[in-house]
Amino acid sequence: MLPLLLAPALFAAADDPLDRAAAKFSAGKYAEAIELAEKVAKDDPKNPAAPFVAGSARLALRQNAEAAQAFTRAIDLDATAAAAYDRRGDAYLKLGKFQEAVADFDKFLELRPRAAPEHWRRGIALYYAGRFADGVKQFDLHRTVNPEDVENSAWHYLCNARATSPEKARKDLLPVSKDARVPMKEVLELFAGKLKPADVLAAAENAKLDGEEKSAARFYAHLYVGLYYEAEGDAEKAKEHIQTAAEKYKIGHYMWDVAQAHLLTMKK
Repeated sequence: MLPLLLAPALFAAADDPLDRAAAKFSAGKYAEAIELAEKVAKDDPKNPAAPFVAGSARLALRQNAEAAQAFTRAIDLDATAAAAYDRRGDAYLKLGKFQEAVADFDKFLELRPRAAPEHWRRGIALYYAGRFADGVKQFDLHRTVNPEDVENSAWHYLCNARATSPEKARKDLLPVSKDARVPMKEVLELFAGKLKPADVLAAAENAKLDGEEKSAARFYAHLYVGLYYEAEGDAEKAKEHIQTAAEKYKIGHYMWDVAQAHLLTMKK
């Protein structure tokens, strides 16, 4: 979802240069969007939309620290800018600042409570912030709007395993039957105790996929095998697989940023 779509109120009074910056962002021309938006911010320093657009473009470029700074400027100018809190939460999560990410996601939901069921990113932040029981609740809630997502079931398991035990998490595993992505079927069966990590990796390696799809399958296999080992208390194997996911199979999805943040935390 485009960040700009989350904050239509910020653009109601936008001038022409900011309209052009927003259009550049929508077209994926992020560097040009930043240049235009930052010029508007300089010329009109009280306009919260300008740093919001610049921050959104920097976030898309994985310039997470600079994005967080831009969103902070937007929030300083408009404390009710819900989307700025949400996007800054993303930047903080990707920077490994998990407590700050949760705080921003919570502020976003205070301003936009109807978005709570969709907010799986908050659940991931809660996991890394060590608030495992709250993570279980978030993924239970997300299931009400996204019941056929193995990743939601996996993160529910991961939070539950840390809040209680892997045995209890397996018992409470959320069923999913229609997620056809490779190797999500095997990931679910791994967490259910029906397969071994090698089975998940083999499913990704042997899938008849090419290019980015093959890289993505291998990324997810190593990510969720690593997270599985973390839940089992095997820190060495967890790091091995999460490092492989983050360093060998870089993809354009949000979950790569999660893996990278996880790996940076492990290396500290």
